[in-house]
Amino acid sequence: MLFGAWWSLLAIFYLFPQIDIWVAHAFFIKSVCGSMDSQGRVCGSFPYGTQAVFIVIRRILFYLPALVAIYLLYRLLANFQHHGTTYCRRKTRDYSIALTAFLIGPLVLVNMILKEISDRPRPYQTDFFGGGHVFMPAGDFQGACVNNCSFVSGEAAGAGWLACLIVLMPKPLRAILGPPLISISLISPALRVSFGGHYFSDVTLGWLSSLVIYAGVAACFEMSQRERKRELQTNL
Repeated sequence: MLFGAWWSLLAIFYLFPQIDIWVAHAFFIKSVCGSMDSQGRVCGSFPYGTQAVFIVIRRILFYLPALVAIYLLYRLLANFQHHGTTYCRRKTRDYSIALTAFLIGPLVLVNMILKEISDRPRPYQTDFFGGGHVFMPAGDFQGACVNNCSFVSGEAAGAGWLACLIVLMPKPLRAILGPPLISISLISPALRVSFGGHYFSDVTLGWLSSLVIYAGVAACFEMSQRERKRELQTNL
């Protein structure tokens, strides 16, 4: 269902690119162009991207997924130090799923593949918002961006991965700690849009991509465990 929702949203954003333009315009402030040869040119800025408090928040959230992944790796290695009754198989499974999803999703699929081949210019790079490149809809890989492009947002993907960690919480605490965690995970995508660094489609699909990957990795782990149990029962 998540996989289908991702592709459905991509189709909507591709067929209705004005959604991205409308949302970006809400954060863009036009200004008077200074040069004489600026006829037809759009001048202005995304003012939220210059405010110190938002820059600091964005910087903290930028590193937060990597720091959490390092902490989970530490917890996984610590769990391996236990033997017998003190060893927790569930922790090994849960931490392995989370770390595998982080590597496959935000790190490899988003930052190392999609952002390098999508060629989509960021909002501040496009002609609608004072840049020199032509606007390209989500899913169109014919833009002028060379590397570290706009589709999809790596920070939104990392934030979406953080939201998935709600499954690691004890069930009684999920209703209490889950909403704040999800709220935090939505701040980073919102900032990227307000800064003019990404379009609404970039952060939406980036955030959702981590949920798709996490669910897929969890399903693969579950199927492999069932197959292993089946083999052990057969051998016995």
